[in-house]
Amino acid sequence: MTEVTDASFVAQVLQSELPVLVDFTADWCPPCRMIAPVLDAVAAQEAGRLRVVSLDVDRNPETQRAYGVLSMPTLMVFRGGRPVKSMVGARARSRLLRELAEVL
Repeated sequence: MTEVTDASFVAQVLQSELPVLVDFTADWCPPCRMIAPVLDAVAAQEAGRLRVVSLDVDRNPETQRAYGVLSMPTLMVFRGGRPVKSMVGARARSRLLRELAEVL
């Protein structure tokens, strides 16, 4: 999974040709660590249809603030430069894929 920063967010996420699932995460967050392997699996399964990236909120507060992210993990799908779906909390791969199906 690619890591994005405040500096690379526009180029990597907002200007992406593909939809992008952004994992707003933090090192201190146990649910964030739980969902990381799920996100890696989804990234591999949906390669070519969806990009999956992570953004550490402690090191990149500007993007976190810009999108009003208050809880970790927050998963936000961006398409065409705009957020189109937001999900909060860890979830199983099957549930995540169901939730992503409506925006892919």
